[in-house]
Amino acid sequence: MTIIYHLLLFTSILLFASCTEIEMSDKGMFSASTVIGEAAATGSASFDSNLQIFTLSGTGYGFSEGAESFQYIHKNQPGNFLLRARIDDFGNESTQTGWSVRKSLDKGSAHVSAVVDAEGNAFLAYRGQDGAETDRIPLNVTGATIIQLERIGDKFIMSAAMFGEPFRNRESVEVSLDQDVYVGLFASNGEVQFSNVRVTIPVDEDHTPYQEYIGSRVEILNVDTGHLEVVHQENRSLQAPNWTIDGKSLIYNADGLLYNFDLETRTPTEIYSDFATRNNNDHVISFSGELLGISHHSEDHNGQSIVYVMPIEGGTPTLVTDLGPSYLHGWSAGDDTLTYTGLRNGQYDIYKISIDGGEEVQLTDTPGLDDGSEYTPDGKYIYFNSERTDTMQIWRMRPDGSEQEQLTFDEYQDWFPHISPDGKTVVFLSYMPDVPSGDHPFYKHVYLRKMPLDGGEPEVIAYLYGGQGTINVPSWSPDSRYISFVSNTQMED
Repeated sequence: MTIIYHLLLFTSILLFASCTEIEMSDKGMFSASTVIGEAAATGSASFDSNLQIFTLSGTGYGFSEGAESFQYIHKNQPGNFLLRARIDDFGNESTQTGWSVRKSLDKGSAHVSAVVDAEGNAFLAYRGQDGAETDRIPLNVTGATIIQLERIGDKFIMSAAMFGEPFRNRESVEVSLDQDVYVGLFASNGEVQFSNVRVTIPVDEDHTPYQEYIGSRVEILNVDTGHLEVVHQENRSLQAPNWTIDGKSLIYNADGLLYNFDLETRTPTEIYSDFATRNNNDHVISFSGELLGISHHSEDHNGQSIVYVMPIEGGTPTLVTDLGPSYLHGWSAGDDTLTYTGLRNGQYDIYKISIDGGEEVQLTDTPGLDDGSEYTPDGKYIYFNSERTDTMQIWRMRPDGSEQEQLTFDEYQDWFPHISPDGKTVVFLSYMPDVPSGDHPFYKHVYLRKMPLDGGEPEVIAYLYGGQGTINVPSWSPDSRYISFVSNTQMED
């Protein structure tokens, strides 16, 4: 009986050895699901297109020093890339999961894998050559639920963190894999759910900033849960979505024009703006929801950005500021005053002006850049970002410019504070410390972070590839539950 039992077990293992592919009704961004290595049975894989959640159930033991065994959902991917996912539900105490980049689907293939175990311990696993043993590099991270793996040529960089925390630990390894590899998510010995799954293709090394653009994803973020949903994408630069106060649409700019994106039909419609066809990403909706303020590069002002207002449904814009460049950012609760960043006498400061025009009022006067001004719903404060402390930080002041107070104090470069309609929360964009304080470029690793209105320890609510155009303008939903933003990736034409 013992001999027969072992023969049957051996036959079962062989049956489900490397490259056993299973069917999936909806694969999302991936193309197939396969058993890698030796497993007692095939697992399962599914994608909920409404929730944008992957569920992967696998047998096998994960990664050991000699081999690996797991369920793998994958696609072919050439060149450089950035892989990111959030682990929502983890299986059991012996489950391993994460990203794996593989030369082939054979069990002994060269690979680089970003692995998290059931206790949230993260490590970088790699096999430099086919048939070699797998080595590990621990990340010294516990409780990891956000896992990221980036390829830059032969260099692979793993980052991991508990959701809400920034990436504080990274490890890298150089492994020579083919230009075209398999990339995907894996799970061993249990069921794992993944949300916020992104395969991002960054800009090329010879990319020319502000002249060459890559594709855009319009995303919606649940601020409390951190769940992301891609609602639209195009292979061009979409920027800075506002959320209309009826909750039905987003307004963003692309190629100098403005668009209303219907959230029910998921379709954009151009907003008529007459002569204003060179609009940048500084556009704001009035608190009443009836007017749209825009920043148009006017030929009558030597191509400088000038502030206008127009009906939100479209129409001929009315001039507000006669001096430029002026970049609109805020609107008072009474709809009678605009705030904007203006370059005057060689210095960028924050100004306010009546919606009817007239003389502008200077609110800040410090060396360096002050930007991103926005009124609180109760009108008591104007929030803004300033580099006066040599890093870009979030500040606030009274509407007359008095009582200027710093609210963030860490190493990140913080931009564009946006206050929730209920007046409780501030969301802002954070660049990594290596980005110059006065610059807010496209196509960088960035965070979206939130904190209470009066300040406090910021919490990461989104990890993404973006920057300029991601969240330049107020973008909260009217119920204070969601924000909209843009992330970026190269796309096929």
